[in-house]
Amino acid sequence: MRTTGLLARLRKPLIAAACALVAACATVNTTAPGVVGVNRSQTMSDFVSPADVNKMAQQQYAQTLKAAQQKNDLNENPAQTQRVRAIAQRLIPETRAFRPDAVGWKWEINVITSNEVNAWCMPGGKIAVYTGLINKLQLTDDELAAVMGHEIAHALREHSRENMSRQMPAQVLLQVVGAVYGGGVQQLGGQAFQLLVGLPNSREMETEADRIGTELMARAGYDPQAAVNVWHKMQRANEGKEPAEILSTHPSSSSRIADLTVVAKQVEPLYEQARR
Repeated sequence: MRTTGLLARLRKPLIAAACALVAACATVNTTAPGVVGVNRSQTMSDFVSPADVNKMAQQQYAQTLKAAQQKNDLNENPAQTQRVRAIAQRLIPETRAFRPDAVGWKWEINVITSNEVNAWCMPGGKIAVYTGLINKLQLTDDELAAVMGHEIAHALREHSRENMSRQMPAQVLLQVVGAVYGGGVQQLGGQAFQLLVGLPNSREMETEADRIGTELMARAGYDPQAAVNVWHKMQRANEGKEPAEILSTHPSSSSRIADLTVVAKQVEPLYEQARR
């Protein structure tokens, strides 16, 4: 009886709040489709503004850089930092093909000493490249441009904001289940949401970033075939370690290679034009 009473008290206000969050959403497309034709409509919540997301990113980026600097891991190798920044400076002007405002973002590019094979671009153009990515995969400039283009594409498409917008109503609804039936069911609900909604969308975003990033690098005069080469290297590095695609937030290396092989040919004329 107490559980029923609790349900009666909590269900209506929480569901009403979730519905309000859903209602306060708009369908947008953050970028032009480009040659690669990325034109999926995106749902963004009015409660998650670009300004707020960019502010959060700026604060987190500053904290990340401060932590790296305290360990003497920030831009430790000047030549390597200059190399990464030079590639970024060729890619950034090409962002106008997808969204003209991005050229005017307050871009920052830094290199962090770490064994981790990683790179990312936060909203608003805050880029970090880890030395493990460069050194362990022995990336050429073209291959590094492919990775950086991919990360920049996530920022152009505002995938972080889109993910936040998607999660807000679901988290409110999961609170109803958790409050009434306890944390165990709430955890199960979260896993179900991830499997049914989170993973497919997340893989879709990764594919969008692959395609836009490959076009960016081609426009900047980097060989788009290098995007395929990167994932051959990644596949070899992850041999025996990569999870099944159905349980991964990323497409499998083989799926990426197949898609990028097609995309690389599609943007080849842009690369040839940039080299003239």
